[in-house]
Amino acid sequence: MSPKTLDGDLLKVIIKNGTINLKNNHQTINDLNVFPVPDGDTGSNMQSTMMSGVTSIEHLENETVERIGKALSRGLLMGARGNSGVILSQLFSGFAKAFKDLEIANSVQFINGLKYGVEQAYGAVINPVEGTILTVAREAADKAQAFAKEDSDILEVLEVYLKEAEASLKRTPDLLPVLKESGVVDSGGAGLIVIVEGMLDALEGKIYEETKAAKRAKAGRSFETEETEFGYCTEFIIELDPEKKFNKEKLVKQLGRLGDSIVVVADEGICKVHVHTEKPGDALNIGQLYGEFANLKIENMTMQHTETLLHSAHNGQSEGQEHDETACSHDHGNKFRIDTKKKYGIITVVNGMGLHDMFKEMGVDYVIDGGQTMNPSTQDFIDAVDHVNADNVLIIPNNKNVFLSAETAAKNIEDKNVIVLPAKTIPQGYASLTMFDANQALEDTVDEMNELIEHVKSGEVTYAVRDTQVNGMKIKKGDYLGIKDGNIVASKTDRLDAVKTLVDALVDEESEIVTIMYGEDVDKDEVDKLIAHIEENHDELEVETVDGEQAIYAYLLAVE
Repeated sequence: MSPKTLDGDLLKVIIKNGTINLKNNHQTINDLNVFPVPDGDTGSNMQSTMMSGVTSIEHLENETVERIGKALSRGLLMGARGNSGVILSQLFSGFAKAFKDLEIANSVQFINGLKYGVEQAYGAVINPVEGTILTVAREAADKAQAFAKEDSDILEVLEVYLKEAEASLKRTPDLLPVLKESGVVDSGGAGLIVIVEGMLDALEGKIYEETKAAKRAKAGRSFETEETEFGYCTEFIIELDPEKKFNKEKLVKQLGRLGDSIVVVADEGICKVHVHTEKPGDALNIGQLYGEFANLKIENMTMQHTETLLHSAHNGQSEGQEHDETACSHDHGNKFRIDTKKKYGIITVVNGMGLHDMFKEMGVDYVIDGGQTMNPSTQDFIDAVDHVNADNVLIIPNNKNVFLSAETAAKNIEDKNVIVLPAKTIPQGYASLTMFDANQALEDTVDEMNELIEHVKSGEVTYAVRDTQVNGMKIKKGDYLGIKDGNIVASKTDRLDAVKTLVDALVDEESEIVTIMYGEDVDKDEVDKLIAHIEENHDELEVETVDGEQAIYAYLLAVE
């Protein structure tokens, strides 16, 4: 097909096709990560964000482009994960402006929507960097806008957009030296191109289906929002039996084989589980392996969705009114509500039960499970704020790739004062909490927390997933990497050597305390050897250790 206009149904088709194309190829995008670390997740974040948008428009039929644009924009915004997901949500939310009061859109109006999105995306990033998805989207939109006429075929205009986007992507290493050194192009820009390719294919009649690999990847993630089937919304609370050795990660993997939209939260002997599955009995059997049910609920989402559609068709819908586009209608909040009103509430993001417990002991009210490889969405932050009953809510992201989602959530909350602290690593978040004083005025305590965030030194140890070169350092796949404040300073074949080198790089004459947070695969003997190294070479330092149980990063170090 080569249409000159888009109606709501066709807009749905091309957006969904572009999204499935990204979903089927998201690992290729992940592999373009500049740093060769195992949590490169640009592709995962982008496809999850897009699927959230698709879910929001999936059940809208015979609607105007204005209605589809608004629903898509809202779905993308709430489902945005990671910085790449937030930027992507802004790029596509331009439709909501360009399609205002329109039933159908011509090629000029369609490209204007992408152009408005570029402006929004640049505005959402505090310090926009050229050589990224922003550049690719801007240059492509400019080229297509200059070409488009009101009677132009949508297909022809998108072809111009894609051709310029591909050329722009090839130029990204010239704008960002780190890309050239690593031998890659910008991953976000590459993801955008995959989406546009899928949109073009839809206009030519080529409709994609999810690959088996993509479906398997979805089943294994606990932060996916999309539904492959309606099935049963299954929710239960277990009183954990201490003798049955509860393992949260194992439970998540077991449930991942049964369905999606998985939330597993364990807190003080209680585990709350939510899963969408076609086999609720199997989910209950798995849950009962760890204790006894305190409460459970199962809802047939297929019947619920049918009733919702019938109700909507019978009653109609007032202009501008947003109806629920999800199949599951109840609250998906993943913590138990704090009922006592407080002056301050604190929310943070961590992965690993040891870190979870540490942050809770330091006064955090609500812990969002995530961080590396599991970036929470904008909606996750909004739900968290809703569950913290406080006048002022401090969000500590603990991850640079989580920061934009947290900020986006804060901008969409009106009934509470929400402040996002600039903590972009676990060590920064940990250090900031040591300065939190609930008796101080808000401005004073935030200033003190921010000051320590600026001064603490952060270290991380993980492993390389490919051969590459960064900052002149040749890195081999499987090497252990020591990362100081975002820069790789060590690449060693031995993990202990890597963390020793990292400590030496972090410590200076003003350092007083080093906190070692070790991961799930690090044994105590290795930690003792590290402590002995510190005592021998930096005897002025006070050493603290935390069994963080975090995945991917064997060590997290905070030096103050």
